[in-house]
Amino acid sequence: MSDQPIHLTPQGPPRTELPLEPVAVRAAVQQALAAPAHEQREQVAAVVAAHPRSLIGWLALGDLGRDTMERYAAYRVGYHRGLDALRANGWRGSGYVRWADEGNRGFLGCLRGLGEMAALIGETDEAERIQLFLGQLDPGASA
Repeated sequence: MSDQPIHLTPQGPPRTELPLEPVAVRAAVQQALAAPAHEQREQVAAVVAAHPRSLIGWLALGDLGRDTMERYAAYRVGYHRGLDALRANGWRGSGYVRWADEGNRGFLGCLRGLGEMAALIGETDEAERIQLFLGQLDPGASA
């Protein structure tokens, strides 16, 4: 729990928006995803290795995972990297992180994927906590 005060706005809790990833990183992920299907995972992994803070890279790697556990692991890394990025951008553990803000989509996608994989491996309590968290971050949205 943070000892920093949370400043409410007339619109409710504060809203955190992650900046867009650099154009070169976004282009590299898109180029990797445009490769033939049998090459996509390897190419995305190379982008993530070169840019390990790329949330869209971790999301793509999770989406392309070879099995449930590989997907779970990639989404979990993206989720934790995303929490670090949110904190670096002023988030103090509460407030909105909206899907409508493009920079947030890598984090929210990793969180959504982590919840889906947790449900698949029988981590029901984790999957439920993630669903609740997603609803708190962006009520009414589907990431």
